[in-house]
Amino acid sequence: MPVPADPTVLHPMPGQPRVVLLKPLVTSPLIEVGEYSYYDDPDDPTAFETRNVLYHYGPEKLVIGRFCALGTGTRFIMNGANHRMDGPSTFPFPTMGGSWSEHFDLITGLPGRGDTVVGHDVWFGHGSTVMPGVRIGHGAVIASGAVVTSDVPDYGIVGGNPARLIRTRFDAATTARLLAVAWWDWPAEHITEHVRTIMSGSVDDLEAAAPGGSGG
Repeated sequence: MPVPADPTVLHPMPGQPRVVLLKPLVTSPLIEVGEYSYYDDPDDPTAFETRNVLYHYGPEKLVIGRFCALGTGTRFIMNGANHRMDGPSTFPFPTMGGSWSEHFDLITGLPGRGDTVVGHDVWFGHGSTVMPGVRIGHGAVIASGAVVTSDVPDYGIVGGNPARLIRTRFDAATTARLLAVAWWDWPAEHITEHVRTIMSGSVDDLEAAAPGGSGG
């Protein structure tokens, strides 16, 4: 019988310490990552929580789905990066200490954009940046160097700064079928039997391979 990959192994690629699965790596209760999503970095991929999730002081969460591929330098800017802009200066004086800290009320309760949520099967190119509160749909592709400031639709391809929708990978009807089949929710054993269909088959093939389908 085909054997599924182990989602609890930190380094899934033998001899390639630059690749880590994120679910067994992250410890912060403010970060949720689905199985098999990975990050690739030749320097220190195990420092993902501190080097790639920035200004994460809470309470907003970063949620990443299953089977996401994060290229080197993918970064998530969280709501803690926010500064006041309604007065003459944006500088956060109270954080510097001394008697300035008596004015901490000036930087608490700043407006936030909520959780940052990434769907399943999303591919992030090298050096992409996601701004606070963005929601990225299933099957999306984020181009290298993109700065994502607004939501990305399912199976959308975005690029640029600020990122714009370049095109969608499939038409609306096909996208709806892909979302309905939701292969990322299949049991690992069933995915293992149909890896070739998931990677290179048609939507018809995928639907036929689904658990309970004509091929499943």
